[in-house]
Amino acid sequence: MGPRRGLRGTRSLDHVGDDNVGGTPVSSTLFRTKSVEQSIKDTEEPEHALKKSLSALDLTVFGVGVIIGTGIFVLTGKIAKETAGPSVALAFVVAGLVCGLAALCYAEFASTVPVAGSAYTFSYASLGEFPAWIIGWDLILELALGCAVVAVGWSGYLRSLLDTAGMHLPQALSGTHDGTFGFDLLACLLVLALTGILVAGMKLSSRVTSVIVAVKVTVVLLVIVVGAFFITGANYDPFIPPSQDVEGGGGITAPLVQLMFGFTPSHFGVMGIFTAAAVVFFAFIGFDIVATAAEETHNPQRDVPRGILGSLFICTILYVAVSVVVTGMQKYTDLSTDAPLADAFKAVGHPFWAGLISFGAAVGLTSVCMILLLGQTRVFFAMSRDGLLPQTFSKVHPTFGTPYRSTVLLGGIVAVVAGFTSIDELAELVNIGTLFAFVVVALGVILLRKQRPDLPRAFRTPLVPLVPVLSVLASLWLMLNLPAETWLRFGVWMVLGVVIYFVYGRSHSRLHLRDQYADDAQ
Repeated sequence: MGPRRGLRGTRSLDHVGDDNVGGTPVSSTLFRTKSVEQSIKDTEEPEHALKKSLSALDLTVFGVGVIIGTGIFVLTGKIAKETAGPSVALAFVVAGLVCGLAALCYAEFASTVPVAGSAYTFSYASLGEFPAWIIGWDLILELALGCAVVAVGWSGYLRSLLDTAGMHLPQALSGTHDGTFGFDLLACLLVLALTGILVAGMKLSSRVTSVIVAVKVTVVLLVIVVGAFFITGANYDPFIPPSQDVEGGGGITAPLVQLMFGFTPSHFGVMGIFTAAAVVFFAFIGFDIVATAAEETHNPQRDVPRGILGSLFICTILYVAVSVVVTGMQKYTDLSTDAPLADAFKAVGHPFWAGLISFGAAVGLTSVCMILLLGQTRVFFAMSRDGLLPQTFSKVHPTFGTPYRSTVLLGGIVAVVAGFTSIDELAELVNIGTLFAFVVVALGVILLRKQRPDLPRAFRTPLVPLVPVLSVLASLWLMLNLPAETWLRFGVWMVLGVVIYFVYGRSHSRLHLRDQYADDAQ
């Protein structure tokens, strides 16, 4: 029987029966997998094909563009003062190593399955449809909240610069703060503008990102070079401050590991470094988004691993260097928690550099917001193309070659969230969502090695299964250090996702329809 048409977007039945699990028809299991070959074949359908325009340099720039943001401009001082002291540099190393283990797993998958969707697509090929839906639903939450949080942060920096220039926005248009409700006009406008850029094409997006990244990396390097001249050795003493028990840290706001095992968490000391690592992990979120652009890359098997590992390495070096400089310029107990880098330069009598840093932060957060929105739209696009979400959102623009419908939808939603909602308390959901994705991808590498050892892999994760297992354990440990209320919110979102899958996704899945057609044909 040749290819058949008319099955809700299913163009070919060539792979019917490829995805059985243990000899059981896929229509009878939630863990039916979508073969790597079929995933790649789906990208060739004209109406669902993304335009290839990116290189390894573009991907590295994307990675640096999304990683260098709030973490380097804010978290360095905040965590040094409250959790780790000068040893915050070691916390960045620990978080970087955890991300490095995950990055090795992402690099293998991205070179093997160069398809949009990142961890969602990888899970579909190794763990099955239901786990893939769960991780896709998780990524939508992670990236949407991340984008909204960063947009609100960008708005704050820009309002600060406007205030310095004597221009003040009315409170009603400055967002919700300290119980006072307002609409964050700047955050909303930023998201809408970036949505337009993403619709206009990936190459334009990469060019805009390249300019922004060049500006903020230059600012970061200036901080390191200029700040090095103001380092005082006495500020590093003690490098690892004595441990202090956290007071009043019980209840649902306590880390889950405390509620599970009963020990009292501490700030500072050696354990404070690991507590800090769980927080500064937020600063590294984004390298995995490079994998979502695999389908739009000229040579994904070679360039995506380079982009993932290269951007993570560059950013880890910059984070460690900045944290060493800022804790050397000012005693960690005196650091500001709002704008530590800028205030450190003010403390040594150099307000010009402080203003330059504020400008770099405002510019830098623009690229972070855009690339988070980019990653979210590609995951949504991949899930729509597979039928788990309405397939109308998987149509690409006839001129720009971008998933414009999903981009406009999600951009509008994120703009509303950023404009109307105070979401600082939800930022930790971004952490737990990313760590959960890391766990799934690491497990997927092990499973796919066993299921399909014959697949060509341009990049191979070393020391399998040791590296993936270490990645799972390290990610779980950081997850356990997050508050119990974060786990509760995450659980509510996951339950909602399960309901949507069984109400809509399962019956509209292209794999399900393909298998149903095969059963009817017999």
